[in-house]
Amino acid sequence: MSAKKTDVLRNWLIAIAATLILSPIVFFITFYQMEGLSNQQKIENRTQALSTTAIFFLGLAVMMNAYVGAKRTQAVQESAIAAQKRNEIETKNVHLAQERLITERFMTAITQLGHQSVATRTGAIYALERVAQDCPQQYWTIIEILTAFVRENPADKPQEEKTQQTPARISTDIQAALRVITRRDAEKDQPNQKIDLRYAQMRGADLHKANLQQADLRGANLCEANLQEANLCEADLDGAKLSGSILYEANLQSTNLTNANLCGANLNCAQVGGANLRAANLTGASLRGANLQRANLYKANLQGSNLKVANLQGAKLFLANLQGAKLGKANLQGTGLIGANLQQANLNGANLQQANLNAAKLQQTEFFFANLSEASLRETDLCRANLMGTNLQMAILDEANLCGANLMGANLNMTNLSNVKLEGAILTGVKNLKPYQMTLAQGDVTTRLPENVESPADWTQIS
Repeated sequence: MSAKKTDVLRNWLIAIAATLILSPIVFFITFYQMEGLSNQQKIENRTQALSTTAIFFLGLAVMMNAYVGAKRTQAVQESAIAAQKRNEIETKNVHLAQERLITERFMTAITQLGHQSVATRTGAIYALERVAQDCPQQYWTIIEILTAFVRENPADKPQEEKTQQTPARISTDIQAALRVITRRDAEKDQPNQKIDLRYAQMRGADLHKANLQQADLRGANLCEANLQEANLCEADLDGAKLSGSILYEANLQSTNLTNANLCGANLNCAQVGGANLRAANLTGASLRGANLQRANLYKANLQGSNLKVANLQGAKLFLANLQGAKLGKANLQGTGLIGANLQQANLNGANLQQANLNAAKLQQTEFFFANLSEASLRETDLCRANLMGTNLQMAILDEANLCGANLMGANLNMTNLSNVKLEGAILTGVKNLKPYQMTLAQGDVTTRLPENVESPADWTQIS
C-alpha cells in the first residue's frame, strides 16, 4: 500500500476515534448544565441535545458508509487494473507465440521450396500464401520470394522440351506460384515496387483473369499461355514471347509491347488502347473487335492478321506490314498509315475517314464500300485495287497510282486527282465526277470513264 493511501486511512481512523471519545463528553456537558433550570427548559435542552447527538451519529454513519464505499470502489478499481494488466500480458504472450509460429511456418516453407518433390514445393508455396495473409509485414517479402522462384526455375526442363505439335505444359509448382502471385491483393503492394517476372519461363501457364497490372515481364516467355481477361494494364512486356497465347478480352491498355512476339495470338475483343506495339510481331494474330485506339504500331508486323471490326482510331501504323490483313468494317478514322504495306488486304466497309495513307502500298487491296472521305493518299500505290462503291469525297490522291483499279460506283465529289495514274482504271458509274478532275489526271484509251464524261484530248494514246 502506498504512503498516500496509508495517510488517508490513518486520518479516517483518527476522525472516528475522536468522535467516539467526544460523544460522552458532549452528553455530560449537556446534562451538567441543566441544574438550576426549569423543567420546561430541561426538557428543551435534553431534546436539543438528543437531536444534536442523533444528527452527529447520523453524520458519523454517513461518513463511515462513504469510507466503506470508497474502500470497496478502490478495491474494485485495483482488481480491474490488475485484471487489465494480466490481459495485456496474456495478449502479448499470445502475440509473441503467434509471431514465433508464423516465423517457424515461414522458415519451414522457405526450406521446403528447395525440396526435390514437386508436391512438397507446391505445399510450401501455398503455406507461404497463408503466412502472407496472416502476417501483412511479410506480404511483399513473400511475393518477391515467389517471383524469384518462378524466374529461377524454368517451367519446361531441358529434357522436357516440347515440339510444335505438343501443347505446352507448365510444372505444377511454377503454376502454383503464379496463381498465388497473380491473385494477390494489389493494394498491399509496396510503393514504387513491381512484380518482377523478367525473362521468366511461363510457357503454357494458366493466367486466366490474372492481375499483372504494372508487372515487369520484359523478355518473359508466355507462349501458348492463357491470359484470357488478364489485367496487364501498364505492364512492361518489351521483347516478351506471346506467340499462340490467348489474350481474349485482356486489358492491355498503355502496356509496353515493343518488339514483343504475338504471332498467332488471340487478342479478340482485347483492350489495347494507348499500348506501345512498336515493331511487334502480330503475324497471323486475331484482333477481331479489339480496341487499339491510339495504339502505337509503328513498323509492327500484322501480316495476315484479323482486325475485323477492330477500333484503330487514331492509331499509328506508319510503315506497318498489313499485307493480306483482314480489316473489314474496322474503324481507322484518323489513323496514320504512312508507308504502310496493305497489299492484298481486305478493307471492305472500313472507315478510313481522314486517315493518312501517304506512300502506302495498296496493290490489289479490297475497299468495297469503304469510307475514304478526306483521306490523304498522296503517292499511294493502288494498282489493281478494288475501290468499288468507295467514298472518296474530298480525298487527296496526288500522284497516286490507280492503274487497273476498280472505281465503279465510287464517290469522287471534290476528290483531288492531280497527276493520278488512271491507265486501265474502271470509272464507270462513278458519282460526282467533274470533267476538270479528269484534265488533272493521267489516263489513256484503256481508262473506262462514265458515259457523261469525255476523255481529255491527251488521253488518245496508250501510255
